[in-house]
Amino acid sequence: MSATLAPPAPAREATPPAPRAAAPPPRAKERLLSLDVFRGMTVAGMLLVNNPGSWAAIYPPLAHAEWHGWTPTDLIFPFFLFIVGITTELSLGARRAQGATTGTLVRQLVRRGALIFLFGLALSAFPFFQWGEIRGLPDPSFLDRVAYRFEHLRIMGVLQRIGLAYIVAGLLTLRTTVKQQVVVLAALLYGYWLAMTLLPVPGTDTIGLFLLGEPGHTLDAWLDRTLLTPAHLWAGGGGLRDPEGLLSTLPAAGSVMLGTLAGRWIGRRDHGLPERLNGLFAAGALAMMFGLMWHWVFPINKSLWTSSYTLFTAGTAAVTLATVMWTVDVHRYAGWTRPFVWFGVNPMLAFIGSGIMARLIYSILKVDVGGRPVALQKAVHDALFASWLSPRNASLAFALSFVGFWGALLWVAWRRNVVFKV
Repeated sequence: MSATLAPPAPAREATPPAPRAAAPPPRAKERLLSLDVFRGMTVAGMLLVNNPGSWAAIYPPLAHAEWHGWTPTDLIFPFFLFIVGITTELSLGARRAQGATTGTLVRQLVRRGALIFLFGLALSAFPFFQWGEIRGLPDPSFLDRVAYRFEHLRIMGVLQRIGLAYIVAGLLTLRTTVKQQVVVLAALLYGYWLAMTLLPVPGTDTIGLFLLGEPGHTLDAWLDRTLLTPAHLWAGGGGLRDPEGLLSTLPAAGSVMLGTLAGRWIGRRDHGLPERLNGLFAAGALAMMFGLMWHWVFPINKSLWTSSYTLFTAGTAAVTLATVMWTVDVHRYAGWTRPFVWFGVNPMLAFIGSGIMARLIYSILKVDVGGRPVALQKAVHDALFASWLSPRNASLAFALSFVGFWGALLWVAWRRNVVFKV
């Protein structure tokens, strides 16, 4: 999962040979620890906000914005897509230098993206049967529970979006120049903006612009209900919308493309690392500013993954990464980074494993408390934290202990050189 930069190809000898100075030795591979650290910080943050002790007691920065606007939590997912773009560009660049053909790279992109999507689908289906009561079936059999689970399986999700965005962005950037990528990216973001605001939403008497503030009534929500059907949408959306839906995956691919552009800049060996950091920081600051300006007419919104949100969060990711690179790779202040490296080198293991664990302890596994069955997570939270901390602090303490537990598991995997790669 760590990114390395390939050395430049050796120059061809002149014919006939002429006296000349000896060629300088090839540069050593440049390993940027900051990329693993940045990815690890993002994954650890994702586990922190996804696993509170109580959803009713969360500090505001650790919750998503209710609709328009953003919180630090709303930065986590686009940060991950941004680093996917960076590492993809560096990885494909290294494979090109080794002689990989375009066809080979395309197959790699599609295969990896499809596997990520399928892992997300399997995580949505886990444990592959419906537990608890089923409305309309007072005494369901096991086969009834299995059938119900798949009849109401959420098709999209976080990993599914990552897989699709990875494929779309990879195919759009594989054989294009930087100028062509900028044109494609602009068309993608402006096209999404125009579609979401100027096209009429079927079933309404108005264009999308006047429905942006109404969750479940926007164009992307209508498309998800039409193509995926309400039974296969996010349960929290009441069958009206999916925050990781189909149409909004296109600007999410834009987040990956912006990471690809950053990866091209970071991988340039004709500039020193401090110069590359200056450029990354400046570009990030400009993207943040333009994203905030775009917010005036197309609000920053994670659930809609608006174009302003894409630009603003990519800019924030660039500034954050430049800061981490300046700290870790330039000034070598790296003593604090080890736990984040454990998360950064094993992001799929952390996400899938923690997702399975969360499903088990929050919903499936029950323990007897006071003569009634209680979810294992709630029993642990109440016994270890809620008994002596305020509700918000108890909830945060549980989330931190969850992250710490997975940090310990990933440390063991790191010590044993166990990396789950797709």
